[in-house]
Amino acid sequence: MARPQILVVYTGGTIGMRKTPRGYVPEPGYLQQLINEQPRFRDPEVPQFEIHEFNPLLDSSDMTPAHWLEIAERIRTHYADYDGFLVIHGTDTMAFSASALSFMLEDLGKPVILTGSQIPLEETRNDAQANLLTALTILGRYHRELAEVMICFDNLLLRGNRARKVSVGEFAAFASPNYPPLGRVGIDIAIDWSRVLAPRTRAGANAGIDDEQPQRLEVVELGKATVAAYRLFPGLKPALLDAMLAPPVQGVVLECFGAGNAPTSDPAFMNTISRATRTGVVVVAVTQPDVGTANLELYATGRRLLDAGVVSGYDMTCEAALAKLFYLFEKGYEPERVKALIRRPLVGELTLPGQHLSSPTDPRSYEPWTELDRHG
Repeated sequence: MARPQILVVYTGGTIGMRKTPRGYVPEPGYLQQLINEQPRFRDPEVPQFEIHEFNPLLDSSDMTPAHWLEIAERIRTHYADYDGFLVIHGTDTMAFSASALSFMLEDLGKPVILTGSQIPLEETRNDAQANLLTALTILGRYHRELAEVMICFDNLLLRGNRARKVSVGEFAAFASPNYPPLGRVGIDIAIDWSRVLAPRTRAGANAGIDDEQPQRLEVVELGKATVAAYRLFPGLKPALLDAMLAPPVQGVVLECFGAGNAPTSDPAFMNTISRATRTGVVVVAVTQPDVGTANLELYATGRRLLDAGVVSGYDMTCEAALAKLFYLFEKGYEPERVKALIRRPLVGELTLPGQHLSSPTDPRSYEPWTELDRHG
């Protein structure tokens, strides 16, 4: 049987950097050289792969929607030629890119995994080799069964639009606070098939976004809309928020306290929010804590936000909520339609509220609220 074929899109990041007197820097061709020198990448259990390298290589803090489009277009261009796709990416904005790609890649029927490392592959003690080999092995072994955008890091396989970077100094750099891992890697690779999305024909097709369901991969460009994120804090001057909500802003992810709370007793704050929503700005409330949900119906302060036109983002990460706003505005929807679709799961990015579960010790093992309508 022929070995699966995997396209590796290498965008940059720590994994392929070379140490210099001025610190670690990306060097074209260096990652390919290091991989060629390591026989484990030629093991029969590892699928065949080809590396396509960004020029120039990026520090992921420089990632933009234009780069998301370049990743997506490379996948679309070679979609028929490969069984799966590995995106090598810096860790700082990996969760943003994974969330964006989960919406951009409509009609996705093959697996896309993002990975990287905390220590470069050139170092004797590193996490780079294990992350690469694990991601490649999963892509090769399950390319017929997996069909979503994921992050594979430190022996966890996470849904991309549920993941967040949670550590700058540990190998366990990513967690999925409000949705269990899709897979865990130990002696065996254990995929939780009850959590995996089925291959889809369109992001949110079953949520009533579009009746047409084309059969080939489509790419939706993100970044044309003007959206932003704003984190609330004690002592916030409403004028600062007013500037954030002013035209040409179309949507804002509002990172609230707790379960969706805000200083709603401040008339100036509420006037700013109400004025923005009346003019068509979509304001989505998410929670600042990693674990939990922003449900504006729980507390009186949240109810005031709801009455002012703010939408509950439930347990979406800020990264996923931003990507979703980009996506829905790019699809051409009016603000009221965007507000309705924000509250519906399109690509597994949120769980509708059901019973509340207490916070666990390890957020990576968190069990979500009762799943409702996972596929849209």
